[in-house]
Amino acid sequence: MKKILFLMAVVVFNVAAFAQGAKIEFKNSDNTIDYGRVEKGSDNGIRVFEFTNTGDAPLIITNVQSTCGCTIPTKPKEPIMPGKTGKIEVKYNMGLGPIRKTITVESNATNYEGGRVALKIKGEVFEKEIVNFMEKKKDLPANGN
Repeated sequence: MKKILFLMAVVVFNVAAFAQGAKIEFKNSDNTIDYGRVEKGSDNGIRVFEFTNTGDAPLIITNVQSTCGCTIPTKPKEPIMPGKTGKIEVKYNMGLGPIRKTITVESNATNYEGGRVALKIKGEVFEKEIVNFMEKKKDLPANGN
């Protein structure tokens, strides 16, 4: 009887060890998209995080949320089958200043603790300097003649 229970425990352990489940792997190895320096009004603020389900079960993205209302993420509506790719679209409002935002993805992925993975966007939005050619330059040295 003890041998049968031991054998069953070994079988259950081995089956659990080989069962992968869904796994999410993002195209960007550091899970970050860098907007770089962007002039205000020259960019729509939309970027895409691409990922692949490298597991052996359908990947279900249950929730995607941002740290603020200036960043709007959109999650896939359907499960991502093993070996297939998916996208999480992020739209930043392109307000002036530095971009440092985190988007949290919740899923059934087994390769991240609790199925949660943090995505990041970074960069800077700047205002184009307006040059007025009619204005006198104050920083030019005076002509000594």
